[in-house]
Amino acid sequence: MVDRFVAKKLLANKALLMAAALLLFWNAPARAANATVTFSLDFPNSVPDHYTISVASDGQAHYACSAKISDASDDRDNYSTDFTMSEATRARIFQLASQAHYFSGQIDSGNRKLAFTGSKKLVYSDGQRNNTADYNFSSVPAVQELTTVFQSMAETLEFGRRIVYEHRYQKLALDDELKRMEEEARDGELVELQAVKPILQQIYDDHSVMNVARAHAQRIMEMGEVTAERH
Repeated sequence: MVDRFVAKKLLANKALLMAAALLLFWNAPARAANATVTFSLDFPNSVPDHYTISVASDGQAHYACSAKISDASDDRDNYSTDFTMSEATRARIFQLASQAHYFSGQIDSGNRKLAFTGSKKLVYSDGQRNNTADYNFSSVPAVQELTTVFQSMAETLEFGRRIVYEHRYQKLALDDELKRMEEEARDGELVELQAVKPILQQIYDDHSVMNVARAHAQRIMEMGEVTAERH
C-alpha cells in the first residue's frame, strides 16, 4: 500500500516537472521574439535633427524622424515607416549588441575634447533586460560598428522620406534627388535599399514623372535586389 502511494507521488512529481519544462520551452521563443535594439540620434540644426530606428529579433523594423521640410521653411515633416530588415543586417545588429554586453555599462568614451556629433542612444530590451546607454563617441568597437550601420541605414531612409515628399509636392525635384541616391548606392554608402522599394516602385510606375527620374528609381531597385541576393 505504501509502495503504491510512493509510486503515485513520484508520477505526480514527474508530471509537474514535465509541465514546467514545457512551459519554459514555449515561453523561450516568445522572449527571444520580443528582443529589440533601438538607435536614436538627436543633433540640433542637422536634417533630420531627430530620428529613431528600432529592429526586433524577427526583423521587423521601424523608422521615425522629425525634420524641417526645407531650409526656407519652419514647417516640419514628422515621418515614419515600417520595413523588414535583411537577415544579414538583423543578425549582425544583435551579434554586435551581444558583444557590447547589451549596453549594460558605460559606452561613451568620456573624452570631452572630441567634437559633438549628436546625442546618440542605444537601447536593448527583451524579457530579461532593459538597458539604455547614451554617448557622443564610443571607443567600443561593437558600438562603433553599430553606429555606422544605423547611420548608413538612416541615410537610406532619409532619401525615402524626401522622395515621398517630392513625389507628392515637387516632382521636378525627383531627378536630382534620385540621381544623388543612385550615386551613393553605387558607392556602397547606403544599406537596406529594400526599405524604400515601395516608394521607388511608385515613382517608376508613375508616368507623370520624368523618364530620367523613373530610370534612376529602377536602377536603385535593381541594386537593392542584387545586394539582397548576395546576402
